[in-house]
Amino acid sequence: MRILGIDPGLAIVGYAILDCQSNDRFELISSGSIQTMQQDCESKRLLEIFEDLDSLMKKYKPDVVGIEKLFYFKNQKTVMAVSQARGVILAAIEKNKVPIFEYTPIEIKQTITGFGRAQKEEVKKFVNLSIELADIKLDDTIDAIAIAICHARNIIF
Repeated sequence: MRILGIDPGLAIVGYAILDCQSNDRFELISSGSIQTMQQDCESKRLLEIFEDLDSLMKKYKPDVVGIEKLFYFKNQKTVMAVSQARGVILAAIEKNKVPIFEYTPIEIKQTITGFGRAQKEEVKKFVNLSIELADIKLDDTIDAIAIAICHARNIIF
């Protein structure tokens, strides 16, 4: 099964393409980020996210998509932008007719580390144990890998 994990955002969308043969055997096919320019207008940034994600989906042909679900945000300004980006991401996935599975940050952390309130460094450590990362530093990309692993561990083969 090929899983596309997505960590949504307006400035940075993390993504990871993961092939899995079971819920604990993974191969990282590709990972990275879609980064938009802050000086561009919001509509241009959203279109860029849509088009780049659509291209990724056509290239890698995932069977399913796991995406982080928004349920709480401290910063009201940030939540609006992330929600809009998440909307175009969902539209691109729907356009490609791929099933979508949503996970809260707590569910992802619980699945990856065994503790729903784990810190970023703990998540990175456990992701590294599951997949040998080639020195990936961007948190958004690591989060996308964690989301893909979370989905793999939550499905029945």
